[in-house]
Amino acid sequence: MKILLASQSPRRKELLSGLGFDFEVVTIDCEEILPQGIKIDQAASYLSDLKANTFRALENEEVLLTADTIVAIDNQILGKPKDKEEAKKMLQQLSGKTHQVFTGITIKTIDKTLTETDIAYVELDEISEEEIDFYINTCHPFDKAGSYGIQEWLGMAKIKKITGSFYTIMGLPTHLVYKILKEI
Repeated sequence: MKILLASQSPRRKELLSGLGFDFEVVTIDCEEILPQGIKIDQAASYLSDLKANTFRALENEEVLLTADTIVAIDNQILGKPKDKEEAKKMLQQLSGKTHQVFTGITIKTIDKTLTETDIAYVELDEISEEEIDFYINTCHPFDKAGSYGIQEWLGMAKIKKITGSFYTIMGLPTHLVYKILKEI
């Protein structure tokens, strides 16, 4: 079995490696646009499946893994911030509240496609303006949904409570990935 990880995320590479799997990183050129009216709890799996179906035809023994993470609060999806101002607004929105993190994964072989989504709930403490500025200037969270990485300063200093998998929040529900890959 040859696992192909379609992600440039260093966190996903680290997690898949930590599970003990050998894999090759591949690139998928896919425009990640959600259809109008999609339910928030379906968005991550939709994007993960979209990426998997955009990839070339698989060969025997190849297994493709795609993933996507969505942060949502107040029935709104928070994507990756375009700039410092957007990151600041997102972090202000998350401050002192509980939000949801959905990570969808798709595991595809030559003859089957499995897509699943895991959800985690994250309760953040209040974050001051100074702390937001410090975090943005120090960690540059522009490649992260919701403008933060749980493994960085904000996660260490401001998360009060997590319900669900830490790794789902980090971007790969390792328990699901391991279970499905072992079955394959």
